[in-house]
Amino acid sequence: MRHFYLDFIFTVIALMIAAWWGYSHGGMGGMISTLSITAILAVMEISLSFDNAVVNASVLKHWDEFWKKIFLTVGILIAVFGMRLIFPIVIVAITADLGVMEVVNLALYDPKEYSVKLLAHHAEISAFGGMFLLLVFLNFVFDDKEVHWFDWLESRLAKLGKVNAMSVFVALVVLMTSLSWVNDAQDSAVLVAGIWGILVYLGVQVVSGMLEGDLEEELEGEENNNSNSGASTGSAIMKGGIIGFLYLEVLDASFSFDGVIGAFAITNDVIVIMLGLAIGAMFVRSMTIFLVDKGTLDEFIYLEHGAHYAIGALALIMLLSMKFNVPELVTGLVGIAFIGWALLASLKHRKLEAKQVT
Repeated sequence: MRHFYLDFIFTVIALMIAAWWGYSHGGMGGMISTLSITAILAVMEISLSFDNAVVNASVLKHWDEFWKKIFLTVGILIAVFGMRLIFPIVIVAITADLGVMEVVNLALYDPKEYSVKLLAHHAEISAFGGMFLLLVFLNFVFDDKEVHWFDWLESRLAKLGKVNAMSVFVALVVLMTSLSWVNDAQDSAVLVAGIWGILVYLGVQVVSGMLEGDLEEELEGEENNNSNSGASTGSAIMKGGIIGFLYLEVLDASFSFDGVIGAFAITNDVIVIMLGLAIGAMFVRSMTIFLVDKGTLDEFIYLEHGAHYAIGALALIMLLSMKFNVPELVTGLVGIAFIGWALLASLKHRKLEAKQVT
């Protein structure tokens, strides 16, 4: 429980703010309604983002304590205020050709109009987030891993992954196919947004690869001469941590799109949305650290697989939502189903290994 102490404190504070906000706008009835909606949004965010926590943990387990603390401090501020509040405002400002302060006033004093403007660009947002998440999934399934969950499928996909740029090729095919799901007026905007999603993912990979190359050169230098190598190696590791941190923040942004858009189906009040999703984001961050500290990914070997399959499903759902109305409940249940399935498969694997040992 020590991992979640701050989350419970934050939840109490957030609910107190929600109660005050609701009471000041609608009396006792408004307070009860606001508290209920805030709680629903928090639960929704946690259920939608559990797979995010697992994938975060698979990256974070390689980090040192310094970067874990950065993830829990600076990272949570970016997740709560940047991705759940500021980023949607920036999207509306850019796509609707409005000033940022104008959009802020719109969000605070005319939330219905703010919701309309944000939802009007749902297709572009889904294309960007969907492409980024799809590449996360594709690069996982095309990777030649030591552990396969669905061996008959993943072993074949790993062979395809040996072809250069296979994941990008598949992503572009999916993006071009998804253009048929939007009207002609949105074609170019959706295409550009999807390409940006691909470019952002590739950009993170390119910079990460460059820094890993620098680190390898420095480590080779350490073998050749033992002078002053500690500082340079530490610097390279720190740079790698920054790239990893940025990667997780972009990944979190892609996940948060779905939650923010879905939240407007429940309420138009941007303050209530931010409070509810912020509570969920706090718990997801702590859940990530909990999974790392407890070694859960090593104990349940298929959990990471289940999370990535859930990410792949979420990417396709985001793209399909450009044409079809997919309820948030379905999105959440799909993610939970894959995680649950992976847990059961991991437990079964452990039992079989135990029998073989005995």
